[in-house]
Formats: sequence, C-alpha cells, structure tokens
Amino acid sequence: MSTDTDAELLAMLEADMTLEAAQPILALAAGYFADTRRGEGPVSTWHSAQVIADRLVSAMPRLPRPLPDVARRLSQLLLDDVNRLAHPMYTGHQVSAPLPAAVWTDALISALNQSQGVREMSPSFTPLEHQVIAWMTDLVGWDEQAGGTMTSGGTEATFAALLAARSRAVPNVWKHGLGAKPPVIVCGEFAHYAVSRAAGEMGLGTSRVIIIPSRDHHMDLGALRQQLEALRASGTRVMAVVASAGCTGTGSFDDLNAIANLCDEFADDHGPLWLHVDAAHGGAALLSPSHQHRMRGLVRARSLTWDPHKSLLLPLSAGMVLVRSQDDLTRAFTQEEPSLIGPGASNAQLWDLGPRSFHTSRRADVLKLWVAIERYGTDNLARLYDRLCRMTQLLHGLVKAHPDFVALHEPMSNILCFAWKPEGVASDDLDTLTEALRERYNRSGRGFLSVITLNGRRVLRVTIMNARTDETHLARLMDGLAAEAAQILHTH
Repeated sequence: MSTDTDAELLAMLEADMTLEAAQPILALAAGYFADTRRGEGPVSTWHSAQVIADRLVSAMPRLPRPLPDVARRLSQLLLDDVNRLAHPMYTGHQVSAPLPAAVWTDALISALNQSQGVREMSPSFTPLEHQVIAWMTDLVGWDEQAGGTMTSGGTEATFAALLAARSRAVPNVWKHGLGAKPPVIVCGEFAHYAVSRAAGEMGLGTSRVIIIPSRDHHMDLGALRQQLEALRASGTRVMAVVASAGCTGTGSFDDLNAIANLCDEFADDHGPLWLHVDAAHGGAALLSPSHQHRMRGLVRARSLTWDPHKSLLLPLSAGMVLVRSQDDLTRAFTQEEPSLIGPGASNAQLWDLGPRSFHTSRRADVLKLWVAIERYGTDNLARLYDRLCRMTQLLHGLVKAHPDFVALHEPMSNILCFAWKPEGVASDDLDTLTEALRERYNRSGRGFLSVITLNGRRVLRVTIMNARTDETHLARLMDGLAAEAAQILHTH
C-alpha cells in the first residue's frame, strides 16, 4: 500500500526527469567547455589528495537536497581540482578531450540503461554493436567472418584477444588448464603492461612473456627472428606474438607486415603464429589517408585492440576487441551456463554479446561511437587525428630548436618524448631534476605533461589529445617549461 511518503519520493523522482531539472548539472558541463575554450586558468590542481579528502569529510546525507544545491556543492567541492582535459594546455596522458556530441550521448546511454550482454535486454543496441563492429572490421580488411565486442578499454581487449589465442594454443584449457608446459607470449619491450598483466591473470605467468628489444622504438625484427628460432628449437609453443601500433611510450608503430611474415615462417601445427596487434592508441590511423600506411599488414593479424576513447576522442569508456574470426572469440569464452546461452541457441541468442565477452552487464557505449561517426563522419574524424599528429610534429620542431631540450624520436603519431639536458648539470642528477620539472610545471597550472622511463632515463612526454591545442599553445608549453626549469636550476 502506498503512503504519503512514497508519493513524495516518487514525485521527487518524476521532477528530476525533466530537462529543466537537468539544467544545473548540464550547465556544469557546458560551463566547463566554455571556461576551457578560453585557455585560461589552471590546467590541473596544486592541492594534495589529502586536502581534497579533508574537504569532503562529512556525515552521509540522510535527507534530500534540491538538485541545484547538489550541483553547487559538486562545483564548489570538486570541480576546481579536476584535470581539465578540454583545456588546450593539457598534454598529459592518453585520455581525450572528448567530442561534445558523444559527451551528451553519455547521458542518454545512462537514461536508457540497456544491458548489452543479452539482446533481450538491449533490443536496439546489440544489433547496433554488431553493425559498428562490422564497420571496424571492414576498415581492417577482414571478411564477414570477423567480429568482436566493445570493451572497457585496451587492457580488457588485450586480455580477451590473448584468451582467444590461448584457446587455440591449448584447445582444452577451459576444462583442463594450461598443463605442465604452458606456451609463451612474445612482445616488444614497449608493449603495454596489459600483455604481462593478462599473462599473470590467466595463470600463464609473467615469466612466460618473452620480451623482444627495440630498434629505434620499434620491435627489432632480427631479435624477434632469433627468439622464434630459439623457441622452436626448444619445443616451446608460442601462444601469440603481440605487435604495437601506436605504443603507449612513444606512439611508435611496429612493422606489422614484417612481423606477420615471421609469424607465417614459424607456423606450428595450428598454422601461422597468432599475431595480436595492440592498436589501442593508433587505431585511428586506419581512417587517415596520411597515416594508413603505418597499419600495412594489419589485415594479416588474428586479433586487434582499439580504443576509440583515445584517438577517436570519445569519453571513457569505449574500447573494442576485434578478431578475424568471430569463432575465435566465442571459443575463448565457451561456458556451459544456461543463463548465458543454452543448448540449441535460438536466432535471438546469436545476437547476444555476453557469451563472447567478460561482461554481461555492460553499458551501450557503442551508442556514443555511432553518434560520433554519424555526427562528424569518418573523414572529419580522420582530420582530427591528422591534426593531433600534425601538432605533435610542430612540437618536435620547437623542441629541436630549444638549447635545453632534446627530442628523442621522430613522432609517428601524437606522442613525443624529449629530454631536459641543461648545460652544466651532471647526468646523474637529470632523473631527479626531470621529475622535479614535471611536478613544478604541472602544479603551476601552466599546463600538464607526463614523464616516462626511456632507455633507462626519466624523460618528458607530451600527448596531444585535444583538438583545441594549436601552435600558440605549443609555444606556451615550451616557454612554461623553460621558465620552471630556470627556477629549478637557480635553487639546484
């Protein structure tokens, strides 16, 4: 039986469902876009985590607040200390300043709350995901046997692809495990940590990940050949060879065709070695006439990781795993579980995505990818990717022209690593000073960049992930770094 209290609660829920009620929250997002457009104000926060945590200490609310008050508290307590990815001076990690049409679509995805695991729970968006995946596998050059699913990101996608490779290398692994002599995974030294993480999580063991050294930040093909020869001679099975297309460290692309040739040459009883390509970051090169050549040979891979939430500039999260044969992914997740898929699967169940994925409860993130493609078109998405890469190339020129900084590679995408090498400073001090420079620059609010270890040294790393970033912002970046570097040297 309903009570007056129930009626009040339901009335509050109904009131919150109107566009007028949503305005305070939507206004925060629109205001953020407007504020960052001017390129003013701090890019990140100088407050410590403890300062922010202390600000949030309070009793858990038992009674409601008006939504405008909640929006006001959200703004006052938290929004001043976010990373402003839409600020043109943010050049930090591989997280995008997302496309606005996709941002607004996120609210619709949440409102509809369809679950992608089972077609019955998402009648429209499971067929949509099949269609969008087909678009992407067509870009690769695969035929109608190909398939895949959306994922939370590259780490999950790589794990899923390597599970598919494991099922091929060890056909009864689901029931009997890996056995006494598990296979190995071969990857380059700049492979994403998702590869070793997957090896540990699937029980293969990180010691079964064989690292191939790099030459000019690409997998060394001679070293790869030698390693495959040694593995064959010892009778060690190779579960997969993992190549990078836009690696996390430097944005470099491996020679996919040459690696595929070696996978063919060292074929085993199952055929050519499984080639997985981690294109989480570089997948957008497929759209670009200027960069497609970097993906030459991709069609020969068995599986692919791609994160549209990186270089296609979608909001988190929107990753995908693609496979040349959909059956490979299905076998990787084969499970006799009636709630997933029963014997004698119906036509409706063939649309289900849960049986070939980690998740059964999963948002319809495919919708924001579809909206982005519909709104902007692939030609414009390619232009955006080209712009990010072009800005990075311009930054490369600025770094080369600066007396205190040294570019460490020619950028192949939208990532550039460079070293700070001030005159008269001992090399033993440079790692500490580089960390201090990055920390000081980021805390200053001038901008934001990251550091990585490259060839054993800590170096600066810029990733251009914002369509607003232009030549003037790159000049400001170099000027800001130089100013903070001068202050560090003054006190060193």
